[in-house]
Amino acid sequence: MLAVIKTGGKQYIIKPGDLLKVEKIEGEVGDIVEINEVLLVKTDKEIKIGTPLVENAKVRASIVEQGKAPKVIVFKKKPKKGYKRKKGHRQLYTTIEIKEIIV
Repeated sequence: MLAVIKTGGKQYIIKPGDLLKVEKIEGEVGDIVEINEVLLVKTDKEIKIGTPLVENAKVRASIVEQGKAPKVIVFKKKPKKGYKRKKGHRQLYTTIEIKEIIV
């Protein structure tokens, strides 16, 4: 079984048992979350393509980790003008494990 889900503005191809790093989802480690934005579901017999979402399809996943990505430095400079700006950013993420795909 295979599915395409949308979360955090991005699309992911998943199957049960996958570990996935997505944008932050509220919850504690060990919580079960349901993702309702399922765009495509492929089973052994058929493929269901949503317009834009597959009706009554859900993905259940458990939260494995809440964390922060490594720091990214944003540096802006305009030559000969004395303008410099340095800023850092750490993106929050959630690691989830896909438990089941419900059609």
